[in-house]
Amino acid sequence: MHRIQLHYSLQDSASSHIIQHPLLDMLQAVADQGSISGAARVLGLSYRHVWGALKKWEAQLGRAVILWGKGHSAQLSPFGLRLLLTERQAQARLAPHIEAVQAELERTYALGYDEHTPILSLHASYDSAYSLLRQFAGAHPQHAVHLDLTPCVSVDALRALHEGRTTLAGFHVLQAAGKHSMAAHIYKPLLHLQHYRFIRLGLRAQGLIVAAGNPHQLHSLQDVARQQVRFVNRPLGTGTRVVLADLMAQAQLQPGDILGFDDEEPSHNAVAQAVAQGQADVGLGIASAAQAKGLDFIPLCQEHDLLVCHATLLQHPALQALCTLLRTPAWQNRLHSQGGHDSTGCGDIYTLDQCLPWWTCAPATTAANT
Repeated sequence: MHRIQLHYSLQDSASSHIIQHPLLDMLQAVADQGSISGAARVLGLSYRHVWGALKKWEAQLGRAVILWGKGHSAQLSPFGLRLLLTERQAQARLAPHIEAVQAELERTYALGYDEHTPILSLHASYDSAYSLLRQFAGAHPQHAVHLDLTPCVSVDALRALHEGRTTLAGFHVLQAAGKHSMAAHIYKPLLHLQHYRFIRLGLRAQGLIVAAGNPHQLHSLQDVARQQVRFVNRPLGTGTRVVLADLMAQAQLQPGDILGFDDEEPSHNAVAQAVAQGQADVGLGIASAAQAKGLDFIPLCQEHDLLVCHATLLQHPALQALCTLLRTPAWQNRLHSQGGHDSTGCGDIYTLDQCLPWWTCAPATTAANT
């Protein structure tokens, strides 16, 4: 039994994986390049270094991780491939928890560097856009704000706001949701105070995450049910599970119609990883998760992507700085680069009934940008 030890480093830029290990990086490079020389080239290391390191790891593990071919060709052994895939799946599943630890450490260091750094607590759904926003806001030269990000399901984010445990809650809701929708049923009890306000992040596409080339030619939930392909779901309480319920109601589908409805993964990235590894044929998620794994994305619907706060906090300097940052072309271009996001109106402020047609409270006024 090999024990795992974790350590962290301080650096200016984020890496593609929250936790890195040199063996797994080398295995991924060999799998992608098909040779030790190709792996060495993309890793910026010498052939001798990569060859020696892999031999050292094989001796330590007591198992071959590489099938050494003629010349410079190489491929992963069955054990090496299994090791790589299980580690990547574990990272996808644990990413929200690791990001929470990372955010807490970064908050501590932010205060250590500058005790006057404005800090906003944010509970938000498992969307890489929030992690991107945290990085972007903390590094902005004019409007730097540290976002103390706690990844959680949408229901828990709104509950944390309702109970006063966070300044901001991030969640997403189907653009076309009506007053009898699952979205209205789930979210309205958590948004009953008239003095909440929405800060718009834009629109986000949800759709089917499928293997490259869409081999089963899936274009709707009806296709998923009819072909009985293996589906992977998100847990109860997630915004995506709420969206799925409303889409299934529109398609007149029941849980029993979908093979794998009870199989769950905790995040969009974990769903994409499951599809990439062949553990599932399809899942519901966002474009950026599909793109990160080289998968295809079939859009099904648009969602409002929103931050929620108390109206009384809109004059808080940190919140005003965040709204200013959200309106900058630099941030909106970064958001567009994620794929599946439309940043129109990003940073604008609305009352509940202006965004949610199923909300009934005081008559709406014009959108407030103060």
